[in-house]
Amino acid sequence: MLSAVFILLMLFAISIPVALSLGIAPLPALMDKGIPLVAVPQTMFEAMDSFALMAVPFFVLAGRLMQTGGIARRLIDLGLALIGWVKGGLGGAAVLTTMFFSTICGSSSATTAAIGSVMIPEMERKGYPRPFAASVIASSGELGVILPPSVPMIIYAMLTGTSVASLFVGGILPGLLIASSLIITILILSRIHGYGEAASVTPGEWLRGVWRALCQASLSLLMPVIILGGIYGGFFTATEAAVVAVAYAFLLGVFVYREISLKELPAILWSSAVTSAIVLLIVGFASVFAYVLSLYQAPQQVARMLLGVSDNPLVFLLLVNIALLVIGLFMETFAAILILAPVLAPVAISLGIDPVHFGVIVIVNLAIGMVTPPVGVNLFLVCGIANVTMERLMRPLSIFLAVLLCDLMIITYVPVLWPALF
Repeated sequence: MLSAVFILLMLFAISIPVALSLGIAPLPALMDKGIPLVAVPQTMFEAMDSFALMAVPFFVLAGRLMQTGGIARRLIDLGLALIGWVKGGLGGAAVLTTMFFSTICGSSSATTAAIGSVMIPEMERKGYPRPFAASVIASSGELGVILPPSVPMIIYAMLTGTSVASLFVGGILPGLLIASSLIITILILSRIHGYGEAASVTPGEWLRGVWRALCQASLSLLMPVIILGGIYGGFFTATEAAVVAVAYAFLLGVFVYREISLKELPAILWSSAVTSAIVLLIVGFASVFAYVLSLYQAPQQVARMLLGVSDNPLVFLLLVNIALLVIGLFMETFAAILILAPVLAPVAISLGIDPVHFGVIVIVNLAIGMVTPPVGVNLFLVCGIANVTMERLMRPLSIFLAVLLCDLMIITYVPVLWPALF
């Protein structure tokens, strides 16, 4: 087992793609057990033959349709109308818009790309330093996997037997906490450093502006109501909700907003298929790695090691947070979930930790990994959009990372976030 882990780390270190690394690393361990290599494709197809996993390509396609169909722009206008007039309000509006878009997208990278491509240039025009604007989008982009519908939550639920609907509900309050803390931080920093401009707006003008933006975005905002209401109301499953999201985004983009032409559809379908294939390849190869871990009883060994340190649930959660934050620095989110969730979840349940609470903690930890170098996907996206180096991003980003870590501790240890939900 240790050889498989060592080979995996070495492959990561020499920049072999994540999917291939996960597929190559367990081969020596399988051969050492005398298991024929035909077990590799069998395990992959068995893992991908899942009704719940079918939601992933549909949510990816829905996010792509929303990104190009005018939905993101209308949500941005709504965020600007709500708080864009205060000092630092444009940055706060970027977080609000990200939060709105997250409730209909399910992907952190799609959310970051859709909102960042519009808001980063706009923030720069209004006097925000480019690294600060990029840091705002990168840190708030993690809401795409915390607020429902979340693709990583679907994969976590599939692996651990947790209810997808319960995980979706569990992500709402933590998502609101993170969004609120980021907005407050942006407003404080903008006032200290003089970022942005404040506008004089009467209550009547504010109400008219919000009402106008709300009317324009009403059909876009109806999507999370349909998706989440349908799931929680028992009308359809998470996978069926993803299909509904695609149909609704298609109708809005093509026939209502008319911002997607039929000629653009092949390109949208192709890019969505490529993204989905990458995710599913990682899922398939990671299932092989997870199979080897279970073959060598890695979950039981990890459980004994952690319980040897302490059987206190609070200490266990602290150790898990530290481990996941370190792992998130180097490992892609889907791969980390696929490898670690089957190992850690049984230990958490044995200690009496609510499985939904633990699932949200895992997702929030790995979402922070999307904003940390060297492999944070959100950082690469905003660096490309804003044309800044990662080194220039580190100073403003460190403040937002500190806020996110405080949020993580609250989500982990403040029980008031959970009794009302479960």
